[in-house]
Amino acid sequence: MKNLINPLLIILVAVVLRLLPHPPNFAPIAGLALFGGAYLNKKYALILPLIALFASDLFIGFHSTMPFVYGSFLLSGLIGLGLQSKKSVPTVFGASLLSSVLFFVITNFGVWAVSGMYAPTIEGLVKCYTLALPFFRNTLLGDLFYTGLFFTSYELARRVAQNPKKAISLR
Repeated sequence: MKNLINPLLIILVAVVLRLLPHPPNFAPIAGLALFGGAYLNKKYALILPLIALFASDLFIGFHSTMPFVYGSFLLSGLIGLGLQSKKSVPTVFGASLLSSVLFFVITNFGVWAVSGMYAPTIEGLVKCYTLALPFFRNTLLGDLFYTGLFFTSYELARRVAQNPKKAISLR
C-alpha cells in the first residue's frame, strides 16, 4: 500500500492544482495537509504540504503574511495526524471544517497584524475579518472538495489494490 502514495507525486499534483486557474482560496493545500497527516508517516505528513505550498509560491509569489499561511497549514497537518486512527466521513468532514476555520482566523489575523492594511485596533481587526468573509466561503468549499477528493480517491484505490477482481466486478 505504501507504493500507492508517492510523496513526490502528491506534491506535484498539489502544485499543479494550485497553479491552475481557480477561484480565490479554492486550493488543495489544506486537503493535502489533512490527507498527508492521516495517511503518511510523520516524516512526510507535515512537510509535504509545506513543500507543495513553497513550490507553488515560487510561481505565485511571497508576501508578508506567509508565516501565518504556512503555520495554518502545519496545524492542518497536525489535525490530519489525529485522523490516523479515526478516519470516517464525519471525522474527516469535521477536520476539514476545523482546518478552514483555523486558516481563516490565523491568516486574517496575520493580514491585520503585519500588512498595514488595517488600523492596529480592535475595530481594524473586526473590519479585516468582515472583509475576508467572502473568501472564507471559497476556503471552506475548496477544503471540503479537495479533502473529499484526496481521501475518497485513496480509499477507492486502496480497495481496488486489495481486491482487483471484486473492484472491477459489476456485482
